Amino acid sequence: MITGAHVMFFSKNAEADRAFLRDVLGLPHVDAGGGWLIFALPPSEAGVHPSDKNDVHEVYFMTDNLDAEIARLKEKGVACGAPAQQSWGVSTNITLPSGGTLGLYQPRHATAR
Repeated sequence: MITGAHVMFFSKNAEADRAFLRDVLGLPHVDAGGGWLIFALPPSEAGVHPSDKNDVHEVYFMTDNLDAEIARLKEKGVACGAPAQQSWGVSTNITLPSGGTLGLYQPRHATAR
């Protein structure tokens, strides 16, 4: 089952945006390593990544068992890409009816949930 979502905000000033989420909005967070803060959202979480431009967003659904979730989705006719090992977890893409994709992953890093 889908257990949460990880939303990423790309920013020209990631440190300032992380500080805003932490200090102004008061979102609970964990340090996933090296100062990369992961913020809790009810019932999701958000991280801010550096970028050369603003308004670039990605959505990843999270699961505790990627293989089981891929199998469950396949039973419902949902196509997923081959799982890929990442430094932060194992991931795949869910193909939407439109042909677009959403990320799905099982995290290895500490989560703020």
